[in-house]
Amino acid sequence: MSGSFMLAGQQLHRQLAQILAAPVLSSDNDPIDLVLAAHQIRDGAEALMAAAVQQAREAGRTWQDIGQVLGVSRQAAFQRYGKPIDPRNGEVMNTRPLPDAIELARAVIDDHAHGRWPAITERFDETMRAGLTEEGLAEAWAYLAGMAGAYESHGDTDAVRAGDFTITNTPLTFEAGDFVARVTFRDDRTIAGLYILNPDAADGSSKSATT
Repeated sequence: MSGSFMLAGQQLHRQLAQILAAPVLSSDNDPIDLVLAAHQIRDGAEALMAAAVQQAREAGRTWQDIGQVLGVSRQAAFQRYGKPIDPRNGEVMNTRPLPDAIELARAVIDDHAHGRWPAITERFDETMRAGLTEEGLAEAWAYLAGMAGAYESHGDTDAVRAGDFTITNTPLTFEAGDFVARVTFRDDRTIAGLYILNPDAADGSSKSATT
């Protein structure tokens, strides 16, 4: 058993013991204390999971094996727990998504829903600014409305790191159809990619109404 796994397990055990022994579980306590306690347990469990995955990899298990246990694809398992090496310099790459990527993606969706096209294009990087205009954004959104009716709501956004970019995916619900908004951000928070995908195309990322 690897040292990192043992250390993470011991830390989680101490956290659980402290929480169970403390009066935090009393019904008289502020409910926010329960949120804090659960948050600490989740962080400890995630550290233990990361150490377990590292140990499995060191033992020769594939990302396919790990993904099957976690109920995700091998790529999703790698994106969450892998340590990719940058072929440009041989260093371990940053795998953490942009911290506020979820909030940024939802702001882009809200701007779409309210027709605030300048607010979107002003966040474009140079390449996007050269290739997609405010008129193009409005036309694409109108195209969606023509196919599926009015926009109604969005679901939970997920964010993953891919090289120098953070990619977000957000389910969108229209009157008569569902789509996925995929927004790619640079670390300076500019938008490097913007797509509205059919749900079945979201994993493969092919055709879109907005590019």
